[in-house]
Amino acid sequence: MFNEITKALYETCLMVFFSGLFAAMGGLPIGILLSLTRRGQLWENKYLHNGLGAIVNATRSIPFIILLIAIIPFTRWLTGSSTQVKSIVVPLTLAAIPFFARTVEIALNDVPKGLIEAAKSMGATPMQIICKVLLPESMSGIVSGLTLTLVNLVGFSAMAGFNGGGGLGQLAINYGIYRYNTEVVLITVVIMIALVQCIQSIGDYVAHKVLTH
Repeated sequence: MFNEITKALYETCLMVFFSGLFAAMGGLPIGILLSLTRRGQLWENKYLHNGLGAIVNATRSIPFIILLIAIIPFTRWLTGSSTQVKSIVVPLTLAAIPFFARTVEIALNDVPKGLIEAAKSMGATPMQIICKVLLPESMSGIVSGLTLTLVNLVGFSAMAGFNGGGGLGQLAINYGIYRYNTEVVLITVVIMIALVQCIQSIGDYVAHKVLTH
């Protein structure tokens, strides 16, 4: 089983890495918009904030297994399949973007308003405030949010095994549950716990380094 386990771990890492990367690319700007369109912020806009927030909340409220099945036609159109590793990245990304966006919003909201007002008084433009004040000051929180997102993606990737998406989840289902082999299930659980611990440790280390600098 060593080769199968190694292959499944590699597939899970691929799914988590690419979906996390795309979630960061999509969730960061959404989180910035959610934060800056709040009342009293740089781009205050009640309608945009409420509308975007409603979309984010609606997407977050959909259980991943339902989302996975619901967008199969879209996934198949985009990737040519709905069961390969690259295909599972699509629903994983869609599930992770709103979650990460909320963590970005929370991190940005924790930046002291005094820093923003000081930047305004010195004539900084909104983009300068975002790039030189908000993002640097909230980077530790953003890294922690991304770490939490990646941890959640590990769990979501296991659920993707029910759809033939590969990874540790499919290994546990095909070789463990269907064949009544509890050892395989236990091995995959231990590996996933170790993977989560590794991601969390790296994320905490990076967040601490960012905070201390």
